[in-house]
Amino acid sequence: MLAWRVASALLLLAMGGIHLYLVISGTGGLLGALFVVNALGSLVLAVAMVGLHRRLLLTSVLSLLLMAGTLLALVIALTPAGLFGLRSSLSYQLAPTSLVVESVGVLVLAVTAVLVFRERAD
Repeated sequence: MLAWRVASALLLLAMGGIHLYLVISGTGGLLGALFVVNALGSLVLAVAMVGLHRRLLLTSVLSLLLMAGTLLALVIALTPAGLFGLRSSLSYQLAPTSLVVESVGVLVLAVTAVLVFRERAD
Protein backbone atom coordinates (compact mmCIF):
# COMPACT_ATOMS: atom_id res chain seq x y z
CA MET A 1 0.00 0.00 0.00
CA LEU A 2 2.80 2.43 0.86
CA ALA A 3 4.29 2.04 -2.62
CA TRP A 4 0.97 3.06 -4.22
CA ARG A 5 0.69 6.05 -1.90
CA VAL A 6 4.23 7.18 -2.71
CA ALA A 7 3.68 6.69 -6.46
CA SER A 8 0.45 8.68 -6.18
CA ALA A 9 2.24 11.48 -4.35
CA LEU A 10 5.06 11.59 -6.90
CA LEU A 11 2.61 11.79 -9.80
CA LEU A 12 0.70 14.58 -8.04
CA LEU A 13 3.97 16.45 -7.56
CA ALA A 14 4.92 15.89 -11.21
CA MET A 15 1.57 17.27 -12.38
CA GLY A 16 1.83 20.26 -10.07
CA GLY A 17 5.43 20.83 -11.10
CA ILE A 18 4.49 20.91 -14.76
CA HIS A 19 1.82 23.52 -14.10
CA LEU A 20 4.11 25.62 -11.92
CA TYR A 21 6.83 25.48 -14.59
CA LEU A 22 4.34 26.69 -17.20
CA VAL A 23 3.42 29.66 -14.99
CA ILE A 24 7.07 30.52 -14.37
CA SER A 25 7.80 30.28 -18.10
CA GLY A 26 5.10 32.74 -19.04
CA THR A 27 1.57 31.34 -18.83
CA GLY A 28 -0.43 34.17 -17.32
CA GLY A 29 -3.96 35.42 -16.96
CA LEU A 30 -6.76 33.17 -15.79
CA LEU A 31 -4.99 30.06 -17.07
CA GLY A 32 -1.85 30.94 -15.14
CA ALA A 33 -3.88 31.51 -11.97
CA LEU A 34 -5.58 28.14 -12.41
CA PHE A 35 -2.21 26.49 -12.93
CA VAL A 36 -0.97 27.97 -9.64
CA VAL A 37 -4.06 26.63 -7.84
CA ASN A 38 -3.43 23.24 -9.44
CA ALA A 39 0.21 23.26 -8.31
CA LEU A 40 -0.70 24.21 -4.74
CA GLY A 41 -3.52 21.67 -4.57
CA SER A 42 -1.32 18.90 -5.88
CA LEU A 43 1.37 19.75 -3.32
CA VAL A 44 -1.12 19.67 -0.43
CA LEU A 45 -2.62 16.39 -1.63
CA ALA A 46 0.80 14.79 -2.21
CA VAL A 47 1.85 15.61 1.34
CA ALA A 48 -1.47 14.31 2.66
CA MET A 49 -1.13 11.13 0.59
CA VAL A 50 2.02 10.11 2.44
CA GLY A 51 1.44 11.90 5.72
CA LEU A 52 -2.16 11.18 6.64
CA HIS A 53 -3.58 7.88 7.71
CA ARG A 54 -7.03 8.67 9.08
CA ARG A 55 -8.25 10.66 6.07
CA LEU A 56 -6.54 8.59 3.40
CA LEU A 57 -9.73 7.61 1.59
CA LEU A 58 -10.80 11.25 1.28
CA THR A 59 -7.29 12.24 0.21
CA SER A 60 -7.05 9.55 -2.45
CA VAL A 61 -10.50 10.36 -3.87
CA LEU A 62 -9.79 14.12 -3.95
CA SER A 63 -6.42 13.44 -5.58
CA LEU A 64 -8.05 11.24 -8.19
CA LEU A 65 -10.66 13.92 -8.92
CA LEU A 66 -7.99 16.61 -9.27
CA MET A 67 -5.87 14.49 -11.60
CA ALA A 68 -8.83 13.31 -13.69
CA GLY A 69 -10.25 16.82 -13.90
CA THR A 70 -6.93 18.23 -15.02
CA LEU A 71 -6.56 15.51 -17.64
CA LEU A 72 -10.11 16.08 -18.88
CA ALA A 73 -9.51 19.82 -19.12
CA LEU A 74 -6.38 19.26 -21.20
CA VAL A 75 -8.11 16.77 -23.50
CA ILE A 76 -11.01 19.18 -24.05
CA ALA A 77 -8.57 22.06 -24.64
CA LEU A 78 -6.93 19.93 -27.36
CA THR A 79 -10.21 19.74 -29.31
CA PRO A 80 -11.09 22.35 -31.94
CA ALA A 81 -13.78 23.79 -29.65
CA GLY A 82 -11.33 24.25 -26.78
CA LEU A 83 -12.22 24.85 -23.15
CA PHE A 84 -13.71 28.21 -22.13
CA GLY A 85 -12.28 29.74 -25.26
CA LEU A 86 -8.80 28.35 -24.63
CA ARG A 87 -7.28 25.91 -27.08
CA SER A 88 -4.12 23.91 -26.84
CA SER A 89 -2.19 21.61 -29.13
CA LEU A 90 0.29 18.81 -28.72
CA SER A 91 2.99 21.21 -29.87
CA TYR A 92 2.30 23.39 -26.81
CA GLN A 93 5.05 23.25 -24.22
CA LEU A 94 4.78 20.07 -22.10
CA ALA A 95 1.33 19.09 -23.43
CA PRO A 96 2.42 15.55 -24.40
CA THR A 97 4.24 15.15 -21.08
CA SER A 98 1.15 16.34 -19.22
CA LEU A 99 -1.02 13.82 -21.08
CA VAL A 100 1.28 10.97 -20.05
CA VAL A 101 1.78 12.08 -16.43
CA GLU A 102 -1.93 12.75 -15.89
CA SER A 103 -3.08 9.54 -17.62
CA VAL A 104 -0.72 7.40 -15.55
CA GLY A 105 -1.67 9.45 -12.51
CA VAL A 106 -5.37 8.72 -12.96
CA LEU A 107 -4.67 5.01 -13.19
CA VAL A 108 -2.35 4.95 -10.16
CA LEU A 109 -4.68 7.09 -8.06
CA ALA A 110 -7.67 4.92 -9.01
CA VAL A 111 -5.81 1.81 -7.84
CA THR A 112 -4.72 3.61 -4.67
CA ALA A 113 -8.28 4.70 -3.90
CA VAL A 114 -9.59 1.15 -4.40
CA LEU A 115 -6.86 -0.29 -2.18
CA VAL A 116 -7.57 2.26 0.55
CA PHE A 117 -11.29 1.53 0.32
CA ARG A 118 -10.70 -2.22 0.57
CA GLU A 119 -8.32 -1.82 3.50
CA ARG A 120 -10.84 0.37 5.28
CA ALA A 121 -13.65 -2.14 4.67
CA ASP A 122 -11.66 -4.98 6.26
